[in-house]
Amino acid sequence: MVAIGRILSRPTAKPYRTKHLDVDEQPYLNEYGHVDFSPGDVENPHNWSTARRWYITVCAVLLVVNATFASSSPSGCFGSISKEFGVSEEAAGLTITLFLLGYCAGPLLFAPLSEFYGRRWIFYITFLLYIAFNFLCAFAPNFGSLLVGRFLTGTFVSAPLSNGPGVLADLMGPFERGNAMAAFACMVWVGPALGPVISGFLELSENWRWSFYVLLWLGAGTAVFMFTIPETFGPIILVTKARRIRKAKIPGYESVRAPVEDQDRSLLGIYKVALTRPWIILFDTISFLCAIYMSIVYTLLYMLFSIYPIVFQQKRGWNSGVGELPLIGTVIGSCIGAIIVMLDSRRKLKKMEDGTQLKPEDRLVPAMVGGVGFAITMFWFAWTAEFNSIHWIVPTIAGVFLSTSLMLIFVGYLNYLVDTYLMYAASAIAVNTVCRSACGAAAPLFTNQMFDALGVGGGGSLIGGVAALFAVIPFAFYKYGERIRIRSRFAPTNHQRPDDEEQQRQQQQQRNDDTEKSPDVPPQFSASSSTMIEDEGHEFQGATGQKSQYDDVHNVLGEPRQEIVKL
Repeated sequence: MVAIGRILSRPTAKPYRTKHLDVDEQPYLNEYGHVDFSPGDVENPHNWSTARRWYITVCAVLLVVNATFASSSPSGCFGSISKEFGVSEEAAGLTITLFLLGYCAGPLLFAPLSEFYGRRWIFYITFLLYIAFNFLCAFAPNFGSLLVGRFLTGTFVSAPLSNGPGVLADLMGPFERGNAMAAFACMVWVGPALGPVISGFLELSENWRWSFYVLLWLGAGTAVFMFTIPETFGPIILVTKARRIRKAKIPGYESVRAPVEDQDRSLLGIYKVALTRPWIILFDTISFLCAIYMSIVYTLLYMLFSIYPIVFQQKRGWNSGVGELPLIGTVIGSCIGAIIVMLDSRRKLKKMEDGTQLKPEDRLVPAMVGGVGFAITMFWFAWTAEFNSIHWIVPTIAGVFLSTSLMLIFVGYLNYLVDTYLMYAASAIAVNTVCRSACGAAAPLFTNQMFDALGVGGGGSLIGGVAALFAVIPFAFYKYGERIRIRSRFAPTNHQRPDDEEQQRQQQQQRNDDTEKSPDVPPQFSASSSTMIEDEGHEFQGATGQKSQYDDVHNVLGEPRQEIVKL
């Protein structure tokens, strides 16, 4: 066990070895007397080299690829699953439904755990369990065991989906993180599109079990890189640093502690917040409408894996492998969307450099474009796919731009939720994830019946009509969002509410007094480089960026600091 612990404690992606750190020098403490990151501290993930930080990002994205690829992989072999177990193809669709229901565990179960124990060990444990239960799926003796295996694999692989953005927040400054999040979101669309393509071809020459063999091989290859991921969560790194200082018994620092060690934190308390607050925020106006819209988008994503076989296999007579190839168009579309998001981030950065103050509603520009594009491209796809006389490339191209539109909506709304709810963003995103995963889980259960009854043109027009109705939401938020945020209990704004004016006057006076006491330090920089404020009012510490790189996400749940720099 000692040897195993030694191996697992030495990830190659960490730019130092603990035994090489000098503990004889005077430890750096913040204004509260807690261990903190000193300027240029090699233990601060933000100070690691660009190559190293992007390598860790790629490792985290690989874990996400496993999760999204596995979610849709069985959809290409429903026929052989139903034939072997003697069930209908609708029942075979439960392999996707139960997997997506397992996704709901990520933000509610594993995000709080990684806030308490750190990201690294949650990745290790959950991903190994995901691989283990994929063996149950691959060698399932009956349909029931296959369904159980799919639910458990979906549950365990949801950890990278919920904790991956936290890794990016640990490593990147705002602009870099914008580009990394674009790549991260792109994989949410690329993975599900590639799964049916590969499993469709495997069904031609092998059987459905080979799709799970591919998942096992992909998981084993990814695990090699996963074990090189070091701990990146600032509060946990500081705990390790404080223990090392106490062990060294440096005179005057024998009892020094990390910030989280002085908190009255408990796992039960973390779960109490994580399991209750999201459902309260769900019924806030902005959160509720975003959840509905993004649930529709996510449902359509998983409906596509049933729609494309109808269009290209049933109507055009293509086989199960070639009939899934047009889904590659959605991969291209999601990549186009990621590029547009990166360009939009650059545009916002230039506006900030010119001194323009950006509002959360500025995040909605991609969603406004995507909302209009969603409706148009859905009608385009539906009515060009309805008639076999129209060349197959036409609906395929429509699928490209449909995927681009969905990607822009997805990223635009997630960014808007973060900027709107600030320290409550974790809860807003958590409940949003649960809602959209639950809706996506239902997609395989009704899509075939819907399109059998309405036809491709009619069914697609129904979706396009709903998309047209909801396309007004980002425009409404862009115009009236600030007024809605002022009335929200959970969306902090700079506007004073009538019943808060006296309290805010007192807070402003206190801030003025603090500024007078420290005239050489701007108020926004007077806090420690690792101090973060929880919504309940107590402090805990975490890694922050270099002087010019301030995080807007402070923990694994994605809860951001209130800061002056946003993209």
